Amino acid sequence: MRYAVIGTGAIGGYYGSKLAHAGQEVHFLLHRDYEYVKQNGLAVDSCDGSFCLPRVNAYRSAADMPQCDVVLVGLKTINNHLLQSLLPPLLHSRTLVVLIQNGIGVEEDVQRMLPGVWIAAGLAFICSAKTEPGRISHQCYGSINIGNYSCADPALVTSLIGELQQAGIEAAEVEYHEARWRKAVWNMPFNGMTVALHTQTDLLLKHPATEQLIYDQMMEVIHAAQACGVKTLDSSFADKMMSMTRSMVPYSPSMRLDYDFHRPMEIHYIYSRPIEIAAQAGCPMPKLAMLEAELRFLEG
Repeated sequence: MRYAVIGTGAIGGYYGSKLAHAGQEVHFLLHRDYEYVKQNGLAVDSCDGSFCLPRVNAYRSAADMPQCDVVLVGLKTINNHLLQSLLPPLLHSRTLVVLIQNGIGVEEDVQRMLPGVWIAAGLAFICSAKTEPGRISHQCYGSINIGNYSCADPALVTSLIGELQQAGIEAAEVEYHEARWRKAVWNMPFNGMTVALHTQTDLLLKHPATEQLIYDQMMEVIHAAQACGVKTLDSSFADKMMSMTRSMVPYSPSMRLDYDFHRPMEIHYIYSRPIEIAAQAGCPMPKLAMLEAELRFLEG
């Protein structure tokens, strides 16, 4: 299949580069480092084996890109208003748009913006960063789950997963709503807490007070998910996420990097939207609502 990557950052750039390295046709939309990548290519420094793409299909404008079968969207959700103009040149009648983004409610809003477009959620479990032009630092993990939101052709999702796996990426199809809430169990505590306390994931779990607070926040997300109809999540998943994070390299999540580099944080979809949805389901999230308020203060 032919792929497009919208948002060639730490996440979109990693998965797009892996597909291109495996021989797939991939077209990359770039912004700040377009000139560098056009001249020098993309490099991936990876715990699973580093590689370089010396020549890539790089574009400064989506209008210059060809129609594609799959569009991987790696933009931060604060830029989703741009999708209304970025996506149409890339779409044919059977294009699948995969939103590899954080938060709850993302697909619903993009679907409202682009009725009829086939959409899936991409739930990336990866520690990756892009802190210099044309170079992605992949530190650990790297799997991606695909949750079908509105694609009318399940075989297209199956084909995508197969090509991701052929590229050396651990990929699987999952139920959409459950997948979004599962991702939030890790994202909501760790993204905001690393910003509010100016630290990394490892230190949050080394201090008993913050370790307990992280766990309590995870359980708030799990209780909210249960109230919203996801019955497969319970405390055992929180235990699993705590154990997984303890084994990770010390990590600054995307929100911490955004804060450090003076970029807007994705507070709306990671915090405000799920807190609102949970409250409507009769399940308030007080500890995470306090964290949201602290993040709003810091950003302001």
